[in-house]
Amino acid sequence: MSLVAITREVSASIGRCELTHLERRPIDVTLARSQHKQYERLLHGLGCLVHTLPALDECPDSVFVEDPALVLDELAIILRPGVASRRGESASLEQALRPFRPVERIEAPGCIDGGDVIQVGKKIFVGESSRSNAAAVAQLREIVLPLGYEVKTVPVKGVLHLKSAATAISEDRLLVNPLMVPDTAFEGFEILHVDPAEPFAANVLRVESTVVTQDSFPRTRELLEQAGLSVRSVDASELSKAEGALTCCSLLFKQRRFR
Repeated sequence: MSLVAITREVSASIGRCELTHLERRPIDVTLARSQHKQYERLLHGLGCLVHTLPALDECPDSVFVEDPALVLDELAIILRPGVASRRGESASLEQALRPFRPVERIEAPGCIDGGDVIQVGKKIFVGESSRSNAAAVAQLREIVLPLGYEVKTVPVKGVLHLKSAATAISEDRLLVNPLMVPDTAFEGFEILHVDPAEPFAANVLRVESTVVTQDSFPRTRELLEQAGLSVRSVDASELSKAEGALTCCSLLFKQRRFR
């Protein structure tokens, strides 16, 4: 069954992105768009059916299409991002997802970013960050519990989202920065640590049996390869200036049309 990858073109206003932990630096929009196209070509080369949504220039962070939605095998959940400037991204994303999944929604006062959500099998981990709150976690749990999912919150520190500190590299292994999130939060999973010299390397994108890393983290790529994984790399340096990373730039899910 093919994987669908929903992406969105880079906004002309990305330089006005929301920042929490990084200092603002100029973003070369042309270069950011070129890097994003390379990312999409890599996904296509790995067998994904890439659906690119048009840019939303009124929404600076909208290239980070992962944050406004969570897609499970059974349904899609339109999330409510933790900053108001991102909530205008949801309508067009919901329209893109409706042909593939029935849709549920997180409502106010709940706030949750997709970057705070790691789903591996029937386990869902949600980061306790400034972008996600307990009200949203309670709603998420109510939606997914009847489908057999377990939802657990995880403390994070020093980064924007949980996926900045940990991501899945297989069905039973996670790549983690232990200075940002405790290994004990992921009971039952094998843990691989990023190279200490590359603290932001934990955000990798798993595409079936391949793990995609950023070019700027060669030591962590070597650790992944030594662990027996097939690894590809891509340059995301300009997008990183907007506090984004690889998982942020796509929604990956199995092609299972709802209607």
